[in-house]
Amino acid sequence: MSKDIEVHIGSSFEDVAKRVADAWHKAEMGAPVTEDHLTFVGWEAFSRTMTAKRLELLRHLHRNPQTSISALAKSLKRDYRRVHEDVEILSEAGLIERDHDGLRAGYDEIRTIIAL
Repeated sequence: MSKDIEVHIGSSFEDVAKRVADAWHKAEMGAPVTEDHLTFVGWEAFSRTMTAKRLELLRHLHRNPQTSISALAKSLKRDYRRVHEDVEILSEAGLIERDHDGLRAGYDEIRTIIAL
């Protein structure tokens, strides 16, 4: 079963509140709530988070979960400090999962919705 996330860029507070309310109502009725959403206030916030190097890191991590940031940096042939910074930012955004087993990017697809 594939796991996807929707990234919303420039959504209004009302849009976010509607998604939360819809999920809440589904849960109240006993239906599973399986969708994942991530919202950025605007393009600038998104582009500061999702750089080309970070997208490359996510793709690599999706295919090759790692036990540590050090192992990830080695497998990417990148500087540890830069990879650590990227992992921190992507983890904070909710795009990398970190636990006692290590690091992984558990989404098969990231769908981006940009409000005009």
